[in-house]
Amino acid sequence: MKTEKFLLRRIAAASVDYFIILSITSIYILLFGELNSDGEYSVNGIKVIPVFLFWFLYLCVIETTLGSTLGNYLFSLKPVDENTLVTISLKQSFLRHIVDPIDMFFFGLVAIIIILNSQESKRLGDLLAKTKVVRI
Repeated sequence: MKTEKFLLRRIAAASVDYFIILSITSIYILLFGELNSDGEYSVNGIKVIPVFLFWFLYLCVIETTLGSTLGNYLFSLKPVDENTLVTISLKQSFLRHIVDPIDMFFFGLVAIIIILNSQESKRLGDLLAKTKVVRI
């Protein structure tokens, strides 16, 4: 059985989500960061916690409570449990996104290769969390 990959929709959705995350993170670093010797702003120590907290809230909490992130919602996509096809759990969402840095390495090329070669159009996070993305 052939599964639709929704590759362009998934790229667009991820672009929206990571644009939001990078924008909010950049603003936070500019507002609360300190200028270092290289002339760049950075946050260290306890000031890093809000960055990870925002990442977790935006990707994991919103995805599990609302069924999808803003990017997935805008492109009519939803991650679901691979067996039950219901909204994913917080643990599944966390597992899906904890490996995003690997998937996004080389600007998403790793994710694209895995999706194109996966029988059910899964990326690394979906394989780990036992989820898949469907069109709603």
